[in-house]
Amino acid sequence: MPSDRPSDKKAPGPLWSEPGSLLEHVPVAVFGLDDDNRICYWGPGAQHLFGYHATEALSKPGALLLAGSPGGGLDACSRMAERGRSEGYWRGRLFATHQDGTVFSCGFRVFPVTGVAGHSVVMALASRGDELDRVKTNLAFLDALFATCPIGLVMLDEDLRCLHLNQALADMSGLPIADHLGRRLTEIMITSDGGECERILRAVATHGKPIAGVLVGMRTRGHPDRDKVLSLSFLPLTQAVGTRPGVGGLLVDVTDREQAIVEATATRQRLALLDRASARIGTTLDVEVTAQELVDAAVPDFSDGAVVELVEWMDEGEAFDPALPVVTRRIASGTVLPAPATELVSGREVVHYPPGSAIHQMLRTGRPISVPVNQEFMVRTVLDEHRARLLADSGLVHLLLAPLIARATVQGFATFGRSAARPAFTEQDLSLAGELASRAALCLDNARLYSQERNIALTLQRALLPSFLAAGPYMHIAHRYLPGSRVTEVGGDWYDVVALPEDRVALVVGDVMGHGVSAAAAMGRLRITAKTLARHDQEPDELLTELDRCAHEAGIELATCLYIRYDPTTGCTRIASAGHPPPFVRYPDGRIEVIDDVLGVPLGVGGVPFHTTEIDLPDGATLVLYTDGLIEARGHDINEGLNALRSELGQVSDSLEAAADHILARLVPSSPADDTVLLLARVHRLQR
Repeated sequence: MPSDRPSDKKAPGPLWSEPGSLLEHVPVAVFGLDDDNRICYWGPGAQHLFGYHATEALSKPGALLLAGSPGGGLDACSRMAERGRSEGYWRGRLFATHQDGTVFSCGFRVFPVTGVAGHSVVMALASRGDELDRVKTNLAFLDALFATCPIGLVMLDEDLRCLHLNQALADMSGLPIADHLGRRLTEIMITSDGGECERILRAVATHGKPIAGVLVGMRTRGHPDRDKVLSLSFLPLTQAVGTRPGVGGLLVDVTDREQAIVEATATRQRLALLDRASARIGTTLDVEVTAQELVDAAVPDFSDGAVVELVEWMDEGEAFDPALPVVTRRIASGTVLPAPATELVSGREVVHYPPGSAIHQMLRTGRPISVPVNQEFMVRTVLDEHRARLLADSGLVHLLLAPLIARATVQGFATFGRSAARPAFTEQDLSLAGELASRAALCLDNARLYSQERNIALTLQRALLPSFLAAGPYMHIAHRYLPGSRVTEVGGDWYDVVALPEDRVALVVGDVMGHGVSAAAAMGRLRITAKTLARHDQEPDELLTELDRCAHEAGIELATCLYIRYDPTTGCTRIASAGHPPPFVRYPDGRIEVIDDVLGVPLGVGGVPFHTTEIDLPDGATLVLYTDGLIEARGHDINEGLNALRSELGQVSDSLEAAADHILARLVPSSPADDTVLLLARVHRLQR
């Protein structure tokens, strides 16, 4: 905006102003009045403000400029000039008149100037009233802003030294305002960014490009022990022409906000970890697998290393006694740290913890605790010197111990470790570890209870299965029983060989539907009943009919059974089946036949008669009896299993024991989903 300043093409008038930021924004007109109140000086700014060229204004009455004032221009001009002469300086507002007749409010500052000849001139500085009001409002706003704004405000000179700042910024730094003046901002704010903050400020001052919302972590001279995060916004400040620009800045303390963001992020990460852990822990009913799933869920997302140890109680009802040592067995471990941390956590060793150890403290409270790896911890908790050295050299500096408690039973505890590269465990970490341990403990307890029941069922089943098979001289037997994997319950598979009068032999194979102790108990009842009925020399279909009636009375809802009676005198073999997979016959010439015309309904269905089939077996023929675990697999048709068994029977050797091992190795997976029985019986004819 124009002012009384020389233009590029015109020479300066008799009075012109040093340009600057204020004069550039508020045009100032300069003119002079002689003793007769006529215009004797006329600056370029006056021409812009009033519209008259110098030739039109000079020597004219000053009243020309104030025609719009109340009482007329003559009176207003006389009063203004008189007050300037008498008071030495006067300022005020008058209504001025533009050449085009427009009347506007105008602010005047008048003062007398004495010349060499003793003549005095009243000089007047005039500006539009609305422009003056705007500047005054802006200045008032800036003053109020510096005085009351809670945001830190600062003005820096061209050397980035503090010229002016408000109390809010002084409060942030912890130093009085006076201690900032003349010092660079980076001398007050201590950053660890390698000078990046000062380079940003220098770029703003040099290139004039503002920056906004740059986050800088720092400490201040006044608060050297407090970490702060400030949001910095800087812009160039225009100063007088010919000087280097300074910088203005707004500094906002966003430490609480950033901390809240960090905490919210950490909370989301903890929830995500819990979500992943819930999906990963407890996928099986195997204690060691479940413990390893807990370790894998925690490392490396939550800790650098972890171990799970189960307490070795003397009996099921033993309670924790803080006066006695705690003996544990490590069952799972993992770490991302290099040796010797890998050696520290590896192995399945038994560990003894003395009374007063951190383990006792954790078990006594039943809540997770965090402990530093220091000399006190070593002395109180780690008895073995070799383990103590490994722990000291492992790089782990923080440990979190979380008890594994489910159904009021202490299963053991999990230990999570962090190196110095991670922050120490917080209260939120303790809560997260407690949640992880609680979920894992319930899964471990389920696995423990399942293992107990499975062991009981397996023990019961093995006790009920025959320990000796009395096949007689005319039948050679090879038999195998394989329980399902640890992730499945024990089934109700059973078998027996019963010696009958006249050198005859009965073979029985059955399968009670279901798993666990109840299935094993039902299997035992059916096996004993079938053996008793067989000794009464009943026909196979009659035996199954009676066995079906007994199953109804015992509450056994569904079971299969295959009964075969062999007579070595004639080779006559009579067969009846209650819904059981069909037997195979391998003849001495290698031919293989499946006897599939004897399929009946399972035991427990009732109301359907059973039938007996008779075949003739030559000397050296082999009967193959089995349960469905040998031929059934999830996702495969049962005919595929039957064909696979037929194929393997064509490749077996003459040794029944070797043949049984070969068939099981080829057809039963490493983790079978069901129990499996295989009974191979090679028959011989009585020679007369």
